[in-house]
Amino acid sequence: MSHGVRVRDIVDELECEVAAGSGQLDNKVAFGYSSDLLSDVMAGAGQGDVWVTVQIHQNIVAVGALTGLSAIIVAGGAGPAHDTVIKADDEGIPLLTTSKPSFEVVGILYRMGIRGRVRE
Repeated sequence: MSHGVRVRDIVDELECEVAAGSGQLDNKVAFGYSSDLLSDVMAGAGQGDVWVTVQIHQNIVAVGALTGLSAIIVAGGAGPAHDTVIKADDEGIPLLTTSKPSFEVVGILYRMGIRGRVRE
């Protein structure tokens, strides 16, 4: 578990834009997950995780709600689709964007103390 890391800490460290869910930036982060395959995220991510992806369509928010994510980070400079932003706000899931590539984002999250969830 990441020792007290909140979504707002990630926003500050990565210099993210907050596209949606600005009222939930105090969500605690449990673990991190990185994948662009939605079925993989549904099987591997868990409650309180932060997910790093390059996907921009609204299905990412449905996966986030299903798994109970604390936040979704869209990496690589891609802007989420308008309907994705609306759905994230409706679901109360912080949707963050950064121009940094996924690889760098994961490295920074790791340096912040966020580890990957170990599958059993």
